Amino acid sequence: MKIVIAGAGEVGTHLAKMLSNEDQDIILLDNDQERLDVIDSNYNLMTWNGSTSSFDSLRNVGIAKADLYIAVTPYETRNITSCAIAKKLGAKKTVARIDNSEFLIPENGGVLRQLGVDYLIYPENIAAEEIALALRHNWARYWGELHNGSLLLIGVKLHGDSPLINCKLKDLPVTDHNFHVSAIKRNNETIIPNGNDEILRDDIVYFITTPEYVEVVRDLCNKKKRVIKKVLISTGSPIAKRFAGLYNDEFHIKIIDNDRENCERLATMLPECEIVWGDTLDIDVLRENNIYQYDAFLALSDSSETNILSCLTAKEFGVPKTIADVENLQFLSQAENLNIGTTINKKLFASSHIFKFLLDQDQTNSKFLTLADAEVAEIYARENSKITLKPVKDLHLPFGMTLAAMVHAGEVQLINGNTRIEAGDYVVVFCLSGTIHKIEKWFNK
Repeated sequence: MKIVIAGAGEVGTHLAKMLSNEDQDIILLDNDQERLDVIDSNYNLMTWNGSTSSFDSLRNVGIAKADLYIAVTPYETRNITSCAIAKKLGAKKTVARIDNSEFLIPENGGVLRQLGVDYLIYPENIAAEEIALALRHNWARYWGELHNGSLLLIGVKLHGDSPLINCKLKDLPVTDHNFHVSAIKRNNETIIPNGNDEILRDDIVYFITTPEYVEVVRDLCNKKKRVIKKVLISTGSPIAKRFAGLYNDEFHIKIIDNDRENCERLATMLPECEIVWGDTLDIDVLRENNIYQYDAFLALSDSSETNILSCLTAKEFGVPKTIADVENLQFLSQAENLNIGTTINKKLFASSHIFKFLLDQDQTNSKFLTLADAEVAEIYARENSKITLKPVKDLHLPFGMTLAAMVHAGEVQLINGNTRIEAGDYVVVFCLSGTIHKIEKWFNK
């Protein structure tokens, strides 16, 4: 598949790096040669210096033969214009990054499709929805819904008296295996485990399960679900505004921002929310706003470091649930090891959603979730492929890969060693980042 990515900013660069590990024809288009040089020398892709809205540049990268064109520059109008041109020049499918909720209204989306924009990516909207999920399922560090919620990926940090601590996977204290331990995050390392791997205190354990067994997983992790009603947000960032706009009827929301003019805009935009002028790094400001009375604290500023420190402070005040926006991927693993609760990252969210669009183009490679250094993929098993020849326990699968669940004849089921995968099944694979292209060979002839 030929994929052209327009924009070597944070989202475009991260997406290009991830796709460069795959057997895809990737071209990254941008007019900043310095950015392109860094990427060109380290990754398996082609770069092109040119304007994302230039007819000549798009023709030069072979847009007429592109299966997918992804415009993810920081400028919404440029992305829409770029997709319109790319579509007219022959691109099969186009994706545009936006930052305006108006475009999500169905009748407006129809206008954009007429212009040539097939799909829209609104990272702040995706982040807001993920925050709401994290608040509703606040006992988990990570909550991902697959296949319209029929499969769940749940990440939980284990401490306290969980019976899973110091247990090998083959010796878990359960009679029925209603879940699959797909990965273990320990310090800065992600482990794709086997039966001999042991769960230790302070590990973040990722479970694949189905909705009816969520309480079983929660009880094994010795976690309790809280009802979140009052939410305090640090800074009125785009994510904060989108979250407050969508969920002010579900949560009582207060936003504290140190920019007086932004506070005035927020007060007009969000009349249902409390808006306070102040600095959440100031302990006195937090005390004056009764932070200890809130059920959740969201640190959503543009600074990863500030958000991490803010959540640590909120934890000291006894806030049960904290969420930090950590956009610097280098800090993500370290942040997860600290006691700051859930971390979010727009680049990972946007990349996961763009991977969904690949399903429309190539049903053998559908990715729908990405973590800091691991990926979840749904892969189609072809007839006579190696993955279908024996039961899972006899396949001798490569290191860094586990088969968690599958969709067989329309039914979702977890995979164990005795499972026999058949041609036509869609298999949910958990693997380390950069290894999916090796794993796909097992699913093809």
